[in-house]
Amino acid sequence: MTVMTTPRPDIGVGDLLVEVTRMRMLCDGICEFTFAGADGGALPTFSPGAHIGVQWQPGRCNSYSLTGPAVDPAEYTICVRRDDSGGGGSVWLHGLGVGDQVVISLPRSAFVPISTARHHLLIAGGIGVTPILSHVRAAVHWNRSFEVIYTHRPGFGALAREMRDLCGDRLTVVEAALDFWDHLGPRLCDSPLGTHIYTCGPGPLIEGVAAAALANGWPPDRVHSEQFAADVAAGGEPFAARLGRTGVLVPVGSEVSLLAALLERGVAVPNMCRQGVCGECRVAVRGGPIDHRDSYLTDDERAKGDTMMPCVSRALGDHLELDL
Repeated sequence: MTVMTTPRPDIGVGDLLVEVTRMRMLCDGICEFTFAGADGGALPTFSPGAHIGVQWQPGRCNSYSLTGPAVDPAEYTICVRRDDSGGGGSVWLHGLGVGDQVVISLPRSAFVPISTARHHLLIAGGIGVTPILSHVRAAVHWNRSFEVIYTHRPGFGALAREMRDLCGDRLTVVEAALDFWDHLGPRLCDSPLGTHIYTCGPGPLIEGVAAAALANGWPPDRVHSEQFAADVAAGGEPFAARLGRTGVLVPVGSEVSLLAALLERGVAVPNMCRQGVCGECRVAVRGGPIDHRDSYLTDDERAKGDTMMPCVSRALGDHLELDL
């Protein structure tokens, strides 16, 4: 597909213009959207676990995992859970119809399968099944060894049919928390040496799986995750951020995120999820202690103190200096 370079104000350089070709309700509140290139051409290939940003207002994007085939795709598919208490992006998407055109970003991924892994243990929680489905498609295509544990509330097994068709007996579905941990425990103990774990779902699930794996002696570099939502408050004590390249001082109020304050001052910071999950708004920090609240940076990256996610993270004191 041709990358859009037209001067339309809602289409940035490197964005794609697509058209809604199908919509399908998977379960209560969760809709699957299928997009095709507005020019009828092929869409870019992507890595398993990739996501796109869907622009629902100028400068406002939400991130959604791609669930369809990754190689030379004719279409992109995403699944969107409607959140009436959210920022408005999911509600806007649920109001679309077939034939509507949408601006999206090129696919990006920080949750790719490790090609050298001997075995892939894939764990999905709720709507976190979306990137896991992409991993499964790749594993089947490349004949990789894998298995899936899919946990969800009764009646909310979005994409369960697709998972069953692809996985067969390599899929375990559980609807109760105790059953999930009963199934996970033996796998943490008996998986082949060289297995990698991939978890996507709510924060507590990711943290619980990681803690259990580490307690069972798993190397940290074999435990991977992607959080699809974050329960993080961006507010706190007011502070000021100095822009190191210009010397401009940007005040940040107690109920305002650093990202919002920067955007208000006309500082162009790329952003997508605004929840500290996707890593899109990452900025370099020249000085000042940081109150890290994101789910993206590693502990080592946080310890260095030279980068932060301004959508949720703040100064730990009364000032920061940014490399902007």
